[in-house]
Amino acid sequence: MEELDVEAVVTEIPAVSTGKHMGFAWGPGDILVYETLYKAKGASSSGSSLIHEVRKDEDIYSPILRKLFNESHHIFVGLQTVGEDVPSKNKKPQFVSISKNYRSVIRACMEELQQLAVLTKDAEAATRLGNQVSILLAIELIWNLCEVLFIDAAPAGSLLLHLLDWVRLHKADVDEKTREVLQSESPAEHHNYWDVVVSYVLQGRVEEARQMLVKQANLHPAARGMFKLMDKLLSKMPFYNPRSTQTLTEFDVIWRHWHEEVDRCLQDNSFSSNQHLEFICKILLGDEDSLLECKDLLGTWYHFLVTRLLFCHPTVKPTDLHYYAQSCMTMFLDSRSVSEPLDSILLASFEFDIHQVIKDCSIVLNNWWFVAHLTDLLDHCKLLQSHNLHFGSNLREFLLLEYASGLFTHHSLWQLAVDYFDHCPEFGRVYLELQIERVPLETERKALKVLRVCEERQMSEQVRSICKIMATRALRNNRLGSALSWSIRAKDAAFATLISERFLQDYSTRGTFSDLDLIDNLGPSMLLSNRLTFSQVAAAASEKKPRQEDDVEQTKVELLRLALARNLATAIVKEGTVDT
Repeated sequence: MEELDVEAVVTEIPAVSTGKHMGFAWGPGDILVYETLYKAKGASSSGSSLIHEVRKDEDIYSPILRKLFNESHHIFVGLQTVGEDVPSKNKKPQFVSISKNYRSVIRACMEELQQLAVLTKDAEAATRLGNQVSILLAIELIWNLCEVLFIDAAPAGSLLLHLLDWVRLHKADVDEKTREVLQSESPAEHHNYWDVVVSYVLQGRVEEARQMLVKQANLHPAARGMFKLMDKLLSKMPFYNPRSTQTLTEFDVIWRHWHEEVDRCLQDNSFSSNQHLEFICKILLGDEDSLLECKDLLGTWYHFLVTRLLFCHPTVKPTDLHYYAQSCMTMFLDSRSVSEPLDSILLASFEFDIHQVIKDCSIVLNNWWFVAHLTDLLDHCKLLQSHNLHFGSNLREFLLLEYASGLFTHHSLWQLAVDYFDHCPEFGRVYLELQIERVPLETERKALKVLRVCEERQMSEQVRSICKIMATRALRNNRLGSALSWSIRAKDAAFATLISERFLQDYSTRGTFSDLDLIDNLGPSMLLSNRLTFSQVAAAASEKKPRQEDDVEQTKVELLRLALARNLATAIVKEGTVDT
């Protein structure tokens, strides 16, 4: 796939003087309607004004985000080849792997944008890049959760482990704090030391928490016994292992015994002389007040949810998840604060309302890329089969059509869109036929690319249209050879005849043929127009030549006639031969 290094053409559209000013834009963002600013040109009485876009999706023109579109296209095409004859359950590992591939592409683009934002000295550009990073962070967060809940469909026990990985991946600031603490002269006395230890415990990273506590124990030898007891509790904290022979019931019994041991230590005031260790002990018990005191360290209600499940309901079932999600969001968010769109999307995910997730993401996110690819993957997992739209298409196809239509507005990404249309069985062909005619044919090279797409799909009407456009353009520029070639490819006999007449006029005027090589290699195409045999070449010469020159020209004409006759004979033979 080659990209043309040119900028898209921007067209200013004059606004109609109706008192109302509305704008629209096409692209992967498909921002349907937005308010516009306008200013009058000249005198106010003229009523002339220009539309100025207040909001515009620029993702499609970002070189880094174009990588996202290109890489995800390859993943999409590969997904379509997953065998339909294989049961969905047996394909689940493949689908999970494909989902991870999508997420890795998102994360790679996000990291590249972050690096660019740090390096740029342009404040406006840095803000724009920062916004793009935030959007990709949200997209990867939602996709990862959908992968856990819908695609992988993790059962009780394993579910919490996946959710812990989800939180750890998206809450990486503890690692930055850890580096800062460990690089200091006295880590155990650093002002962020206890924040790091508690953060590790909140994420269930007990091994890291134990390693950090050793530094504090070495600093206070008198309290070594207390630190040893906490180390014991942390080391004994049970985690479900889906690969072991242990049943979920057996794990639950072991976990309850451990929980009771932690509670006894708290009741015995084993940590009363150290407020930090006592606080950690309360966290291990899942004490709500203590967990809510960690709001700043948790950061979000969904981190709070996962931590609460870890220390209170480690064997939570997927069907019960939405109860805890709703209560945690209510407890964590201030009653005066308004929930963000991301909160609603994540809550809908925990409620297993796939269609609400897709609907909300379609409204909130700034382009169709996310919903189109996620919906396609969910559809392959047989999770959207029951949801058809009132106009005859299913949800997957509708979103893919919207995304691909946006790609067609870009000077090179339109080539990716073709494959998306190919995999939309209901309306993909119709959309492709309509969109392919709108691709600007700036060069013959691009025209050939578009033509190849049409010819591979037997789109004969579009083939003729493209060839005629290119033939007309070439004729206008007096490039007769190219014009003849395009007209022959379009199988347009009338136009080929017109161009042949121009060849004869040229011969009449200049006494020589232009593009003689092309004429000599017409082959079977010569039969398209009887003018291509140039049977009246001698009569076409209107100017009498001196005898010597006339003899030379006559020789040239005879040679040309011989070549044309040979080609005509070959053409007749080929046309009359039926391959067996």
